[in-house]
Amino acid sequence: MYTIKIREILSLTHDVKKFVTDKPKNYNFSPGQATEMAVNQREWKAEKRPFTFTSLPEEEHLEFVIKSYRDHDGVTQKMDSLVIGDELLIGDAWGAIQYKGKGIFIAGGAGITPFICIFKDLQKKGDLTGNKLFFANKTSKDIILESFFYKTLGEDFVSILAEENSEGHKYGMINMEFLKKHVKDYSQDFYVCGPDQMVKDISIYLENLGAKPDGIVFEK
Repeated sequence: MYTIKIREILSLTHDVKKFVTDKPKNYNFSPGQATEMAVNQREWKAEKRPFTFTSLPEEEHLEFVIKSYRDHDGVTQKMDSLVIGDELLIGDAWGAIQYKGKGIFIAGGAGITPFICIFKDLQKKGDLTGNKLFFANKTSKDIILESFFYKTLGEDFVSILAEENSEGHKYGMINMEFLKKHVKDYSQDFYVCGPDQMVKDISIYLENLGAKPDGIVFEK
């Protein structure tokens, strides 16, 4: 495990914060990958959880966007109470969500985090065109980095809200009917990340609509 110190904390939504930390020497990862992380305090060291890198691999710091579940007495609630100077423990990078080619990204809530780094990387390479993001949340106040996605993707960013019908957002769920209406080409790649049941359901919908099983990328 590597010990890293928190250098910056920024609130992104009512329950999501961005943590900027030191980066261990010669530490490597690919856009979309994650690491096991724990808080470097005696009673929390053994409580490891997966979190995705949202910084670019070549940057001199690490960055994580983390949603806190404040009704659970767990790691994310503890993370929510940390301050600049506190330490974290991380392992090596791992993860199956990596960019294979242009396609449609489908995220639910905090499942957006692997896609943040991928889109930053594509933007830097000038290769964003041809990719689309469907981002599902409960309400508009839950949308992580909404302005970033509008700025980088424009009309290729589609926000869907389950509990709020407001201008600039689709209303409802990403279900079979939504996909039929908004996806015309099922030969492209699909990237899916979110709650386990959502990933499972959407993968089935996509296959039933003609997507290739090996063209659906998700964390297994």
